[in-house]
Amino acid sequence: MAGENAFTLRIITPDRVFYEGEVTMVEFNTVEGEIGVLKKHLPMTVIVKPGILTITEEGGVKEAALHAGFAEILPDEVTILAEIIEWPTEIDAERAEEARERARQRLANRTSQTDVARAETALLRSLARIEVLK
Repeated sequence: MAGENAFTLRIITPDRVFYEGEVTMVEFNTVEGEIGVLKKHLPMTVIVKPGILTITEEGGVKEAALHAGFAEILPDEVTILAEIIEWPTEIDAERAEEARERARQRLANRTSQTDVARAETALLRSLARIEVLK
C-alpha cells in the first residue's frame, strides 16, 4: 500500500518480527489511555498497557492481543517493542479463561502477601486475549 495516508508499522517481540507493513492507523492502550495513531502524528514514546491492538490497512482491519512494551511514534513510522503480542489464532481460549479466573480469585481473596499490581496485570492480559477472540 502506498497511499498518502500510509505509514510504516513494525511490531517486534524478543523472538520475532510480529508485523511489518504499511498501515493507515494503529490503535492500542497506553498507561495514559487509549491512543490512535495516524500519519504525521507528533513524535512520542509511550508505555503499552495490555489490551487490543487494532491495525487498519488498506484491505481491512486486524486485531491482536498486545500485553506490554513500548512504542516509538514518529510522523511516518511506529515501532512497538512488545513483550508479548498474539494473533487470535495463537490464543488458547480455555487457557485464557483459566488465567482470568485465577487473577480474579487472587484479587478477590487478596492478603498482605498478594502482589496486587501483578494480579491486575494478569487480569488485563487474560481479558485482552478473551476480547480479541470475539
